[in-house]
Amino acid sequence: THAQRMEYRIGRGEMGVLTFEPYKSYLLPLWRFRTPDIARQSSALLRSEFDHFGEEEDFVGMDMTRKFIQMGFTRAKRYANHKGGRKYDKDHDVLPTSEHHSDKAEKEESSRIFKDILEDIKQDETYLRLKDQFQKELKEYKK
Repeated sequence: THAQRMEYRIGRGEMGVLTFEPYKSYLLPLWRFRTPDIARQSSALLRSEFDHFGEEEDFVGMDMTRKFIQMGFTRAKRYANHKGGRKYDKDHDVLPTSEHHSDKAEKEESSRIFKDILEDIKQDETYLRLKDQFQKELKEYKK
């Protein structure tokens, strides 16, 4: 519905990526980054969905897909920097980065795969046009 759509917030980075339905449930199964091959397949599927949402003029779908792609980049990077992917200890202090662990290079490559697509979609003309349109529509809706 229009009212539900107006509840969507672009947010910073990937904020809200796991909360806005029905997009979350639709896109989450496509999001994987464990190996570079899996990351390539996942990022290609997500890019395809991004383009499909663009064809449908669905900005919220495009932005949610952008968030999943961004999350692929950041999560894979976290696993590259921290063995096991844990950035914080139980006291919420940042753990030191690990320079040499078995899957560091693999996670770095997975991160780069998502980053390349992220940089590309952030410049997508349809995405930028619909983002501007959505922000104007949201401003009017809030009046």
